[in-house]
Amino acid sequence: MRVFHRHVTVEGKRLFYREAGEPDAPAVVLLHGYPTSSFMFRDLIPRLADRYHVIAPDHLGFGQSDSPTVDEFDYSFDSLARLTAGLLGQLGLKRYAIYIQDYGAPIGWRLALQPGAPVTAVITQNGNGYEAGFVPDFWEPVWAYGENPNAQTEAAIRTALERDAIVWQYTHGVPDPSVVSPDTWTLDHALLQRPGNAEVQLRLFRDYPTNRALYPRLQEHLRASRVPVLAVWGRNDQIFSPEGAKAFGEHLPDAEVHLLDGGHFLLESDLEGVTELTRDFLGRFLGTT
Repeated sequence: MRVFHRHVTVEGKRLFYREAGEPDAPAVVLLHGYPTSSFMFRDLIPRLADRYHVIAPDHLGFGQSDSPTVDEFDYSFDSLARLTAGLLGQLGLKRYAIYIQDYGAPIGWRLALQPGAPVTAVITQNGNGYEAGFVPDFWEPVWAYGENPNAQTEAAIRTALERDAIVWQYTHGVPDPSVVSPDTWTLDHALLQRPGNAEVQLRLFRDYPTNRALYPRLQEHLRASRVPVLAVWGRNDQIFSPEGAKAFGEHLPDAEVHLLDGGHFLLESDLEGVTELTRDFLGRFLGTT
C-alpha cells in the first residue's frame, strides 16, 4: 500500500501529512502525541489504507511540519486544533473518524466539538478524556508549571525534553523493550533540538491544563451524540494509567475498552493487537470500501 508524504499551507504555516488509501473511502485521521510525529503511525497506516482514506498530520512544531518560534506563533492546543481543522478542510474532509494518542487527544476532542460534529468515531490509544488516569508522579510537575511558571517549575519540566526521558516514554511498561526501534526516540530527540523548539514544547506544557476544562463539555457531547468510542490502552503506561481508559466504559454505555500488555507508545510493541481491534471497530461503524 503506497503512502504519500505531502504538505499544505494553513495560515501561512507549512504542515506535513502522510496520506494513503482511496480518497472516496471513509476517512480516518491519525493524531500523534508528544514528543513524536506522524512517524508513530508509519506501520499502522498501510494496515488501514486498504479500506480507508488515512490522513496523519504532523502538528505545528513537530515532525516535518514548520516549527516557528513562540515569538512567531501563539502555540496552544486551541491553535494546533485550528490548524488541523484547516488542513482537513483543504483536503475536503467533512466527516472522519479519529485515532488519538497523548497530545492528539486534546486536539481531536476540539475537532469533535466543532459545529457540525464532523467526527464519526473515536479510537483513543492512551489519550485521556477524563480526570481519571493522570499518573500523579508524571503530571504533578505539569500542573505546577501551568499554575505557576517560574525557574523552579520550568526546570522540572525541561527534563521531559531530554533523551533519557524520551527513551523512557517509549520503553517503560513494554514486556520486551528490544522490540522498540531506537529510530523512534532518536528522531524525536533530534527534532526537539531545532532552534527555539524547546520553548515551543514548554509553551504547550504550560497550556496543557486547559484541556481538563474541556472534559465536561466533551463528555456531554460523547454521551449525547453516541459517537462510537474504542479505548485501546497500554495497561502499563505510567503517564496515562488504565483508569483513563476505564472511564470511557464507565460513563459511555456503548464504549469498548481493551487493555493490552504495553506502555505509552503501544503501536511500537503490539501493532498487530491494536490493528486487529481498530479494523474490527472501524469495520462495524464506518463500513469498508
